[in-house]
Order: sequence, then C-alpha cells, then structure tokens
Amino acid sequence: MALPLKIDVLPEPEVEFANASRDVDPRRGLARNGPADNRGLRTIRLGLVGLPDDIAAARQWIKRLKQFMPAFEGNSNRFRDWPGLEGALNSLFEVDDQFVRPIETGIYNALFKDALIGRSFNELVELFDGRILSLFGDEAPDCIVVCIKPELGDLRVANPGLTPEERRALEVLRAEEESDQLALFQPSEEERKAAQALYTVADDLLFRTFYRALKARAMMHDEAVPIQILRRDTVDRTDDKGQSSATRSWNFATSLYYKAKGIPWRPTDLPKNVCFVGISFHHMKKRSGHLVYASVAQAYSTDVEPFALKGANVDHEQRQDRQPYLNETQAEQLLDDVLKQYLNRAGVMPDRVVIHKTTTFHNEEVDGFAKAAKNRVPTVDYVWMRSTSFRMVRKGFEEPWRGTLCTLTDQSFLFTGGYVPWWNEYPGMHIPAPLEIGSAATTNIKDRAKEILTLTKMNWNSSDGIARLPITLLFARRVGELMCELSDNASPKPSYRFYI
Repeated sequence: MALPLKIDVLPEPEVEFANASRDVDPRRGLARNGPADNRGLRTIRLGLVGLPDDIAAARQWIKRLKQFMPAFEGNSNRFRDWPGLEGALNSLFEVDDQFVRPIETGIYNALFKDALIGRSFNELVELFDGRILSLFGDEAPDCIVVCIKPELGDLRVANPGLTPEERRALEVLRAEEESDQLALFQPSEEERKAAQALYTVADDLLFRTFYRALKARAMMHDEAVPIQILRRDTVDRTDDKGQSSATRSWNFATSLYYKAKGIPWRPTDLPKNVCFVGISFHHMKKRSGHLVYASVAQAYSTDVEPFALKGANVDHEQRQDRQPYLNETQAEQLLDDVLKQYLNRAGVMPDRVVIHKTTTFHNEEVDGFAKAAKNRVPTVDYVWMRSTSFRMVRKGFEEPWRGTLCTLTDQSFLFTGGYVPWWNEYPGMHIPAPLEIGSAATTNIKDRAKEILTLTKMNWNSSDGIARLPITLLFARRVGELMCELSDNASPKPSYRFYI
C-alpha cells in the first residue's frame, strides 16, 4: 500500500533592506535600496597584513571595488553586475598607511618551507598574528584584511599535540563519521561536505590549517577586531573563469561590511523576541590529555546580534547512536547561560526559545532545557534536523523547488536547496538532498520549517541568500572549527563577526 505523501511549497522568505524595503534576492535588494542599517555613506577603515607584493595586489583589488564590474557567468538573474561599493553597500573602503603591516619575505619563506615538513607552523601563525596584534588599540581599523598566497591558504599539517593513542581514537571516530555519510547512498562530494557541516568532524582536531589557526589566535586578544582572509588567487584572477570579478566583489564586500559592524539585510518573516539556539559538539583535547567534546550554543534573534557560548565538556563515551549528548545538568546550565546573555543583550527574556540540534534529543537534554526555561520562557520548541537518503523529483525528473516540504506519515523533509524560481535555475550538480526535520515535543512542523528556511538566508559570508543550513547550525560549524585551536579553559569570542 502506498504511503500518504503531502507536499507543501513554502514561499521564499524575503529579507529587509534600507527604508524597510524587501526582496528575496540580497544582491538585487542591496543594489536597489542599500543595506538594512541605513547609516548613510559610510567609510570603513581597513588594515592590511601580508607580504609586500600581496599587500600591493590587495590595494589594487580594494581600489577596483569602487568601480562597476559586469558579471559573466551567464544567468543574469542569479549573477548580478557589481554596481560599485557605493551602489551596493553605500560605503567606501579606506586603507590608511598607518594600518598597513608588511611581512618580511625572507622570514616568511623560511618558516613556510619548514611548515611544509611539519616544523615552524606555530611560528608562521605567530608571525602574522604579531602584525595583526600591532593594529589593535584606540586607533584601530574596522576590519583587518590578511593577504595570503594560495599555498598558505591550503596549508594543512598533522596536529603535533596529539599522542599516538589520541590519534588512533580520533581515526576511529573519523571512520564512524565517514560510514554515517556513506549511509546516504553514495553521496556526492557536495553532499559529503553538507553532511560534515551537521556533525562533529574528527579531522578538525587531527589536522591544523593556517586559516583556522590564525583566526583562532587573532580573536583571543582583548581588543580584537575581525579579520578577513583575502587569497592572492582571488585578486589576481583576470580571465573570469569560475566566479566573475563581479561575484567575488559581492561576496568579499558583503562579508567585510558585516564584519565591520554593518547589517547588510535582516529577516522579515521571523517573530520578534524569539531566541533560536543551535546546540553542537566539537572534538577537543583538554590540557590533561583527555579527549572530550566541547558543547557550544549559538543564538540568533531579530532583537540581538548572533552570539555563541561554550558549555560543558562532554566525555567521548557520553554518546547515543554514536553522537554526543548533554546530561540533564549540562543542558540546564547551557540554556541558563543563553537566557542570561539574551536578557543582558535584549533587556527582556524571550517569549519563545527554539532549539536546533543536528541529532535527535536525548530525554536528559529535554528535561534539562525545560528546567532552565521553567517560569522564565513560556514556550520551548525542540527541533532536530539531519541528513537523509530521502530524494524526490518532480514530474519529468525536474528538481523540487527550494522550500518544498514533504510529509510522509510521521517524517518531514525540507528542501533548503533545489530549483530557485527567482534565478530560474537549479544551482546544483545532483538531485537535491533535503534535511529531515522533526521535534522532540508537539509543535507545528510547517511553521518550524518556515523559520528554518528564513534562517538559511542569514549567512552574510555570501551574498546569494541561499544556504543549506540555518544560521544557528552554520554558526555552530564555524565555532567548532576554531574550538579545536583553543585551550580547554578558553571561551570563544561570542560575536558571529569573528567566525564568518
């Protein structure tokens, strides 16, 4: 007997720009109306750190951002011309000589050569971090652009801080993670990356990358400002193969604008005074040498800036279905900390909390979260989402639309990817993979799906307005990558601006 299948196509959420204008497309909305914070023509002061020739190339690239650049990708609905900084973000980028810190070429070359064979990695990070640190103080730039060569951006070394026993334990965990991904029947490389974003990734602790190590080091300083990595192959590309200069300008400038305390766009379809919280776990090594999971909460609301908090460390043996979970006390303490931070930032307690998790909720977690919310928050929703082997095509083997919600008996599947009607295009290579979503308590799944879809548009690291995951879980992945570089008693910077 065929199972009943219900299909809803949720409307694409609009986002808000200057003067309360709305659009589903961030690039079009910015070009027509300007950023949501509507602060008038704004000058953003940039610092530059890098080798002298990379700094020179970056200066030219930043200077070009003032100018119009045509998009050459072919679909003008999706890939929009770059109107210039004033036309896109009502801004100017200024590079003052007092905020330029060159790296000595000879020292860099020697350290990079040693880093390739497993030595001097920390010294290479410290070389760049020292120049970044010198820019902090009363007269600091709004954001620091770190100019690096492609080979430095790709640098990846084995973590020397692990004992052979710890490495073997992590390799076992990595094998488990890979088998979980393969359970999604021969996933494409794109689907593998999407699945990794939903789970702990042992590779984050097994290996170190320069990009991750530098961001973690730089943000831990008292007067830190966000850094933006600019690879030399981003600024040198002139043939417009792959992404055009226009598309690269949109993405770079939008991310930098947000890091410099701007707000490119806001959600329009989320209720006020609701706190969306993502709970995630990340591999970490304690100073005692014991491997643990670090629990992290990421919060997003229309009323406060996104923030992150570190929770309790969870023993690697505290797992269910091969995934870590919080016990009742740990869950209560973590949500209690989130609510206190929300009150400090918003001045009131939220009317509702929605907790997002990438695995189903353990009973102890629900009990702990409920205790923290009791007599403080009227409603708590417990929403989980995960990768799934479920696939669907429309009649004629066409891709389902982004926003399609399929309900099959007691299962629900949300396509955050798929055919994008305002682009008139499906931007993928394979049949789109939905998220399976569910709840640990009675709730309206369609309403929760609408919230998830809106939260997928809150990634200011890109200007296309489409992400597979909501910001609650995107933020989680970014925090997790940097947690591996921090000591077990260190707390990450709370602001999302340090992670994108």
